Amino acid sequence: MKALITGASSGMGKEMAKYLLSLGYELFVVSRDKEDLDEIYKENQEKVTTISCDLTKKEECIKLYKDLKKENIDILINDAGFGDSGNFTETSLDKELDMIDLNIKAYHILTKLFLRDFVKRDYGRILNVASMAGFMPGPYMATYYATKNYIVSLSLAIYEELKKDKSNVKISIFCPGPVSTNFSNVANVKFHIPSLNSHYASKLAIDGMFQDKLIIVPPNMKLNHVLSKVAPTKLVLSVNSLVQNHVSK
Repeated sequence: MKALITGASSGMGKEMAKYLLSLGYELFVVSRDKEDLDEIYKENQEKVTTISCDLTKKEECIKLYKDLKKENIDILINDAGFGDSGNFTETSLDKELDMIDLNIKAYHILTKLFLRDFVKRDYGRILNVASMAGFMPGPYMATYYATKNYIVSLSLAIYEELKKDKSNVKISIFCPGPVSTNFSNVANVKFHIPSLNSHYASKLAIDGMFQDKLIIVPPNMKLNHVLSKVAPTKLVLSVNSLVQNHVSK
């Protein structure tokens, strides 16, 4: 069995890779820095193929698919992504456009291309790592929340299409709150709610995927998930504006 994991050099991508290795999977792991990947997975060289790829570039996403098409990947895990924080009028446009390219376009391209192959052979799994942010708007992290809304909406629609076609292909969305990774440093943000251990979160995501769950929400976020659906929009906006603080550099 073979799995492709993007964002595999750190955080949940790295932890998911370790967990799948323990389950006997052969891995193809992707990050911009191949030297980092080689160092991280040097003890598993026989089971891991490291790939340098800039997923913010459309042509590199397509090349990644073409290079791995003959490998008959069983599981695609889209995990690469980053965030940013601050007042929307003050945040960097270039950083936001890179975020959109990585958090949306890379997910979209890889999901579409690999899904076509999965559907043809009637087997395969896709795990799209989203966020609780995918169910609501996020003042002071407006672009990041919007990218995760896209991933949630896209994945839900794909699920229903597969179901209507009676396909054996499965798609899952992992929607945690804050997780202890380097995300907060890159996003210049400090959350006012506890963060999950990345190992625990990653195992929860993989186990949920194998259980054919559509939406995988950690126990500490289940109430938040419900409230995001039923609470008045203006209340959700007010609460979310207090959850994250921009950290000035």
